[in-house]
Amino acid sequence: MIPVFISEDIRNKLPNLKLSCIECDVKVSETDDELWNSIIQNTNERCRSLSVGDISRIPAIHASREAYKKCGKDPARYRLSAEALLRRAVQGKGLYKINNVVDLLNLVSVTSGFSIGGYDAGKISGDVVFDIGTAQEQYEGIGRGSLNIENLPVFKDVIGAFGSPTSDSLRTAVTMETTRFLMIIIGFGAEELLPDVTDLATGLLMKYAGALNFEYSVI
Repeated sequence: MIPVFISEDIRNKLPNLKLSCIECDVKVSETDDELWNSIIQNTNERCRSLSVGDISRIPAIHASREAYKKCGKDPARYRLSAEALLRRAVQGKGLYKINNVVDLLNLVSVTSGFSIGGYDAGKISGDVVFDIGTAQEQYEGIGRGSLNIENLPVFKDVIGAFGSPTSDSLRTAVTMETTRFLMIIIGFGAEELLPDVTDLATGLLMKYAGALNFEYSVI
């Protein structure tokens, strides 16, 4: 399994931070009707009693927003991916359809409120460190262009930064050619929910992506 570490810098700012990592073989395909119907049903149930103003008070999202502030990043300007997905859903815009692996990841995120990184493990070089971005660093975010990652919690390998709770990079994006997948559930708070969320993700990966050869770590 790809080794994942938390830097001393971010650990000092966020002592309760936990990462739940899942690595597995996957079969990437277009999202089928069964998965998409499940996404629609679960998203509608999740959002039925939510307003946009309620989203920031969901425990995992509230903790994540506070973590951004402690790192020096404005969570209203650099919105967490889980929060952004829920806002789209509550506003009736629906979720994006990408592929089965990315879409089931988004389902886990909407259901739990945790921001989740999803990466093609074959495109990661060396160990992964969860750190805080600097002014000299940037990457091309998926659907966002060049992303300013200064003071943003980010995942880095030996090549550089490639992912964050706001947006992951094009460099390590999951595509139809991906065969080995790394999912990192980011627990800035509400860490007692991480085991259940990890189990949910595992079940969905097995059911909808034919996932095999699982490896896990909690950091």
